[in-house]
Amino acid sequence: MRSSAAAASILALAGGAGARQARAAGTDKSHRPLPFENHTVSDIARRLAASAYKAPDQTLPKAISNLNFDQFSSIAFRPDMALWHGQNLAFDVEFFPRGYLYSPKIDIYEVVDGQYAPVPYNPDMFTYGDPALRVTDDIGFSGLRLRYAINTPGVMEEFCVFLGASYFRAVARGQNYGLSARGFADGTGDAARGEEFALFRAFWLERPQPGMDLVVLHALLDSPSLAGAFRFTIRPGDMTIFDVQSTLFPRVAISESGIAPLTGMYYFDANDRSHIDDWRPAAHDSEALQIWTGSDQQLFRPLRNPLDLQFSAFSDISPRGFGLMQRRRTFRDFEDLALNYEKRPSLWIEPIGDWGPGSVDLVEIPTPNEVNDNIVSFWRPKDPLKAGHEYPYAYRMYWGADTPFPTRLARIGETRVGMVTDHKDGRFFAIDFTGAPFEDLAPDAKFHLIPQTSAGNIRNVVVEPNPHIKGWRTTFEFYPGDAKIAELSAVLANDQGTVSEKWMYRWTP
Repeated sequence: MRSSAAAASILALAGGAGARQARAAGTDKSHRPLPFENHTVSDIARRLAASAYKAPDQTLPKAISNLNFDQFSSIAFRPDMALWHGQNLAFDVEFFPRGYLYSPKIDIYEVVDGQYAPVPYNPDMFTYGDPALRVTDDIGFSGLRLRYAINTPGVMEEFCVFLGASYFRAVARGQNYGLSARGFADGTGDAARGEEFALFRAFWLERPQPGMDLVVLHALLDSPSLAGAFRFTIRPGDMTIFDVQSTLFPRVAISESGIAPLTGMYYFDANDRSHIDDWRPAAHDSEALQIWTGSDQQLFRPLRNPLDLQFSAFSDISPRGFGLMQRRRTFRDFEDLALNYEKRPSLWIEPIGDWGPGSVDLVEIPTPNEVNDNIVSFWRPKDPLKAGHEYPYAYRMYWGADTPFPTRLARIGETRVGMVTDHKDGRFFAIDFTGAPFEDLAPDAKFHLIPQTSAGNIRNVVVEPNPHIKGWRTTFEFYPGDAKIAELSAVLANDQGTVSEKWMYRWTP
């Protein structure tokens, strides 16, 4: 490992003792690494937040200053140059070049035995589709990918990426990439003010011990409004789990904060395709927002691709969890040979500790195609974040096929919506329920649906067995009248009480 002026780059921004330590490192002829402890990144973030924001370097040599997607993609990292390659460790790390959408220079360090030093850049770490794209300047990296033998023993495969702003994503065994997460959201869905995107501007990678199936990554968050420190303990497998410890340091008061934000794409499905002309049954990273409230309610809110931006807030106190879920898991659900939506992960957030009052927010943005991420969900604390204060948030992230917590409640299988025959002013809803309550039923078992709406009225409720799914189908007609928006909900019940999670739905024209 080496220590040089590069090691000083992020510390120099923080001022005080950090800057003095960095300057010493930059002139230390012995190239000794700097000490690293669990609080090192928090200390840097705290000092950073106490000073004015300075954007990271985005200057690039002319040859790569205007890369398009194909040019950027043609610059490939060489696997034999990966960090920890050939060291008999369970993980190795590859890096992304700068350019295209990823201009900021991101500082990346390796931590070994309580000390850290920068990962040195070398243009020969990459191969180039066009030799003219190879530049010899020490331009550094834009992000990183973690690799692990997640599917086949002895075969290293990418399972996690940190690239662009504070975005990162991961998969479990047998999955393809889908939705992403972020370190922090600020102003999401605020069309008047606009959204501010924080940046992970430095990473510290702890070299794992031989035989360890977890890797620890530290990240420094920065934006005009706040700085932050993150520690990710990452365990890939049948369900890939991130343990996240974060501390946020606002520079200014933040009233529209988003903790543990999730971002994905929803184009259409059977509940919302009236303005989509597409040959497939569905196309989306996630089909619903699921919430386990602090009062022990299980909520399931199918997503939509609305004609106008929609913002929903589900007020709660100390939620047990929330996530963007993909329950559809067969090829016939999507019929897409290339994109394999059925293999995309759900992502469940389990708060650790008491998060207090606030809301799980959902932003649904219109999109004309499946290219754009148009769904965002996060936890918004009730009280604004105050400048000069510190806000710790710990949570666990589960990337996998479903939530990590099985339930005995009946689950929403599918939501289908269409026109009521002979009544163009009405909408027909069909909701399928599956799961444990329908196992070993008596022949005379009966269930009933309890629907509600905030506007208009509901008619002609029908509940009947659906043997094709070993569950039950419920249908009803909704007549909005003059309403421009309606919040619909329903639960399935028997004579003893509710047996299902709560279906929720926002109707708009």
